[in-house]
Amino acid sequence: MGAEQPETIAAIVAAHRAGTLTPAQTVARTYQRIRDHNDPAVFISLRDESDAIAEAEKLAARKDATGLALYGVPVAVKDNIDALGFPTTAACPAFSYAPAHDSTAVARLRAAGAIIIGKTNLDQFATGLVGVRSPYGIPRNSIREDLIPGGSSSGSAVAVGAGLVPLSLGTDTAGSGRVPAMLNNIVGLKPSLGMISTAGLVPACRTLDCISVFALTVDDAALALSVMAGPDQADPFSRDRPLQPITPFPADLRLGVPRNGQLIFFGDRKADAAYADALKRWTALGATLVEFDLEPFYETARLLYEGPWVAERYLVIKNLLASAPDAIHPVTREITAAGARLTAAETFAALYRLQGLRKVAERTFADIDALVLPTAPTAYATAQVLANPIELNSRLGTYTNFVNLLDLCGLAVPASMRADGIPFGITLLAPAGRDALLASIGRAFHADTKLSLGAKGAAQAPLTPLPTSSGDEIPIAVVGAHLSGMALNGELKALNARLVEATRTAPDYELYALPTTPPKPGMLRVASGKGASIELEIWSLSSSSFGRFVNAIPAPMAIGTVRLADGRSVKGFLVEPEVLGDARDITAYGGWRKFVAEKATAQVP
Repeated sequence: MGAEQPETIAAIVAAHRAGTLTPAQTVARTYQRIRDHNDPAVFISLRDESDAIAEAEKLAARKDATGLALYGVPVAVKDNIDALGFPTTAACPAFSYAPAHDSTAVARLRAAGAIIIGKTNLDQFATGLVGVRSPYGIPRNSIREDLIPGGSSSGSAVAVGAGLVPLSLGTDTAGSGRVPAMLNNIVGLKPSLGMISTAGLVPACRTLDCISVFALTVDDAALALSVMAGPDQADPFSRDRPLQPITPFPADLRLGVPRNGQLIFFGDRKADAAYADALKRWTALGATLVEFDLEPFYETARLLYEGPWVAERYLVIKNLLASAPDAIHPVTREITAAGARLTAAETFAALYRLQGLRKVAERTFADIDALVLPTAPTAYATAQVLANPIELNSRLGTYTNFVNLLDLCGLAVPASMRADGIPFGITLLAPAGRDALLASIGRAFHADTKLSLGAKGAAQAPLTPLPTSSGDEIPIAVVGAHLSGMALNGELKALNARLVEATRTAPDYELYALPTTPPKPGMLRVASGKGASIELEIWSLSSSSFGRFVNAIPAPMAIGTVRLADGRSVKGFLVEPEVLGDARDITAYGGWRKFVAEKATAQVP
């Protein structure tokens, strides 16, 4: 099972679509790798292999399977996120329960073709950045076995770093989606708060929690985010934050770096040097480095555990603390019990101070696109953390604890492998909503490092080229009669339109055959993950031609924003829902071209 096998989501999905590898074979390989890795502390619960293979075979038999963004991708889920068929433990056996349905995030992954194979270990109740606070054992770091795996999403990060799965879900309240990413030489994506629904997540701090993504590449992580992103009525903290498209590296990128003397590495000179090297790489890529004052961010970080947000952690387990305190890990118990003593006055005082610090952060970003910081100031061995659990854990959060309090998005990216074999990583941070910007620049940085992926030595594939437009051209997505070779394609060619690419939508759409002349389909947007991925083409028109083309579109067709499978958005054809009463639902065909071909073969009237 060497590096010649497809490792990334992109490579696995491409192999499944091409038929060179089946989802069942990929799932079987995952279970073989889990057996070979032989670390019972990675997974708290693992699905029966035959069940997972049966699901993979059923998936492959679906007509629309090849259009699914995560077609046959095995996924691991942190065990504080509900997944039907698995108990949710939060790494506390006494807390365990059987969820009645999937969390929204897991449901959207499944709808996109992912196969959930197990629930991963974590620092109990997601309290910790170390990965050693679990009664289910300590997962072995995938890079160096003496190092901590990082927490709280320890099992999820190790599962990706060790090559067991190409994608896993973590959570991130204070850095749990970023610190373990660095320590396992993988990508950790912490989205803007509210972008991924937290319905079905056992909270740590409910106002700050977010579900995070671990993957081998930035493009893989961004694809997973695009599948899960979107508002959810079941989550009162959900926000409608549309994901923007990934773009080429900007020519005028300005990155914030701390003022001289403000960085803290706790004596780790190798980490200090690795960060300096990372900044040189950013400069070589074309970024301008701009100094900013890090002290207000440090002050914000101190609020997380010295302020009232500890009370949110206490709320989750207060009944268990009262009835069975010994069921809780001693370090977790010590940290969370303090939440019971906080007063309302202290809470409001902290909220007032936080609001002031948020204004400072806003001013910082007025002249800066993103911050670039070390993901963690150093790395520790498991033995060191067990001997000094609270202080060393706190140090690991130096550059992560303030992020959710300030409503920032983050992307942790591998930067280098130190001479002592310890991975070093940087984190990009920006105001909420700039997730696509971070992915756009993070992917370029990671590719430039030429680091191998995770712990298995697989080389990075060349970056997938991004669609480009020249001059004032505007792209438009077509799904029916305007496709290449179809009845109305000549309308585009008459306007000198050019074909940019053939791709698919996100799994958020239904397709209907309309009773029109000539025959046309109508594509309808439905709830995120509740539809199918529909084949389309993207054509590019000059702005004047685009205006003429759109102006000539007859009802019931309309132009709206279409989400693509890779997370981009583009203008394209949609249909007014009022006319669908007499239309035939052809969603299962996955596209107009396949429906027309089958109709012609069968001579269906």
